[in-house]
Amino acid sequence: MAAVVVVLVWSTFGTELSPWRLLTGLAASGRFIAEFFPPDFTRGSEYLNSMFETIKMAVWGTALAFIAAVPLSFWAATNTTPHSLVYQFTRRMSDVFRGLNEFVLAMVFVAALGLGPFPGILALAVSTTGTLIKLFSEAIELVDVGQVEAVKASGAGPLQVLTHAYWPQIVPTVLSMTLYRFEANVRGATVLGLVGAGGIGLYVTEAIRGFNFQAAGAILMVILVAVFLVDFLSAKVRERLS
Repeated sequence: MAAVVVVLVWSTFGTELSPWRLLTGLAASGRFIAEFFPPDFTRGSEYLNSMFETIKMAVWGTALAFIAAVPLSFWAATNTTPHSLVYQFTRRMSDVFRGLNEFVLAMVFVAALGLGPFPGILALAVSTTGTLIKLFSEAIELVDVGQVEAVKASGAGPLQVLTHAYWPQIVPTVLSMTLYRFEANVRGATVLGLVGAGGIGLYVTEAIRGFNFQAAGAILMVILVAVFLVDFLSAKVRERLS
């Protein structure tokens, strides 16, 4: 606890942390938010279609990350990696992928591939791959060793050990973490349009830069409803899988 207090005190210097500044700014914030109402749904169908595009980006970004992360996570786990060098390489690659924000990656892919949702999908996929490798590999390292030894004792080969001893034990975690990342990717994909990487973020940029705050209010409402529905459905799926 003493260490936590020291870190918190140290972190206040240079961050301009000011509760008083927050309280005095609430009135101005309220006036700004009021400009978003009533929401203007004149282009509601366009916003809805763009939101669907955003969700599709999240679906593909998560799917590609899942496909890449499942085999790589076995290389990144100490109890299944074929060699320590493979372990270090996969872990460091995971760190790099996870350390690069989707927004930064989207700018890189837009510069390389041009505007559109495809660069956004790749940005989500790369970032999510790093996260899933870490989560999956940690789940692999926590499996019941007894079940692994039992499968090995039956004469199973290395691949059969992975598919019949490790995989059944980590499936609940793998599915749960993948769904969680899908939820996060839906939220993350909403801002990628700010750099031209597709999705509804482009409309948010247009509305705010044009001081059309009522249109921005409508877009934000579409985003909030979509995120709520995705989170709700994802929670139900995780509940059924648990």
